[in-house]
Amino acid sequence: MTNNSQPLPLKGIRVIDYSHFLAGPYMGRCLAAMGAEVIKVERPTAGDAGRAHAYFVDGQSGYFLQQNMGKQGLCINLKDPRGLAMMHKLTDTADVFLENYRPGALDKLGLGYKELSERNPKLVYCSVSAYGHTGPDSHRAGFGLIAEAKSGIMAMVGEPGVAPPLLRIALGDMYTGIHGVAAVCAALLGRIGSGRGQHIDMALYDCLVSMHEYAVQSYTLSGGKEIPQQTGHDLPQSTLYGVFTATDGYLVIAAQVDDAWKRLATLIGNDLGQPGFAADTRFHSLTGRNENRLELLPVVRRWVSSRTVAECLAALDAIDVPSAKVQDIAEVLADPQVQARGMLLEQDHPVIGKVRLPNLPFHFSACSTTVTQPAPLMGQHNRSIAQGLGYNAEEIAQMEKDGVLYAEEAVGH
Repeated sequence: MTNNSQPLPLKGIRVIDYSHFLAGPYMGRCLAAMGAEVIKVERPTAGDAGRAHAYFVDGQSGYFLQQNMGKQGLCINLKDPRGLAMMHKLTDTADVFLENYRPGALDKLGLGYKELSERNPKLVYCSVSAYGHTGPDSHRAGFGLIAEAKSGIMAMVGEPGVAPPLLRIALGDMYTGIHGVAAVCAALLGRIGSGRGQHIDMALYDCLVSMHEYAVQSYTLSGGKEIPQQTGHDLPQSTLYGVFTATDGYLVIAAQVDDAWKRLATLIGNDLGQPGFAADTRFHSLTGRNENRLELLPVVRRWVSSRTVAECLAALDAIDVPSAKVQDIAEVLADPQVQARGMLLEQDHPVIGKVRLPNLPFHFSACSTTVTQPAPLMGQHNRSIAQGLGYNAEEIAQMEKDGVLYAEEAVGH
């Protein structure tokens, strides 16, 4: 249980988040939750492209709210020399700079690693792109979908012979974002000894290739003979491990461990009047189950298909075989386990009122990482950030008048 006896671990770290959409903003959100002061920098007048992404309430994007909570908002025209000068003053004060533009784009703007690190040698500069800053594809644009397709992950999903389905979660972006968090924290720790920051080059494609826990070593160790394919609802190398259809929905069963399988086989055999099913020694080892899966699976499917999901889960829980219902989002948010773990947070937004959004999975014993501050309105903190950099009221007012600093109408004055 959290006792809040310690400050958040990144308290005192200033992060400039000049990223958009997902991987970079998610990284910034995580750093903010762990105590960093994160300043979200956007361009007039559209801001982060994530602001145009559904779901919308009163013109506010839930997509943006989720990935940018806990941050301050600065909206500035970097094409105006005054705007770029302010940005340079800001990065001079920063510990971390986050960006996810195509390699080379920020060099032209005067915000590349070389220029910013010369001004601020302690800066940890983290770049996120589709392919990274080196290699023959480094110049190409890309999104998570592109990395998911190229990484080999998509080729293993879905039914054999049918076009792979979309994953429906931003696996590439989120996985890269959290790897970026780890890398930034490591670089900050390394800076204590070296006194210098460094450039972190994160690629969505790299991260998804690294995610293969089985496919790559299966291919290399077999001399190129084993290429994992689409297998539909189960894993041929981990029998029994898959999705099954009950009378009123779907559930997953994980009985790939020998002892769990034997308990499951005894239950199914007794229920179906086939006591010999559990005694069949061909199924007593993982290798045997894999080799004879086409005999084994129909029996399990028959047992599941004659029962409701709840009946299956109750029977499986009673013999300690891991299982779960395939839940939709409404069921997930109503799940007592999700509620007990605080995985849904509530915030008060100045425009749309109460919002409920997913929490982050960090649970520290001596501090809370649950963010109560909602994502900033566009340009919400322009004045306070400018004042902190030494600009006076007249200078700020002039930049507002000239459009160097921009704020959405809801910010007010």
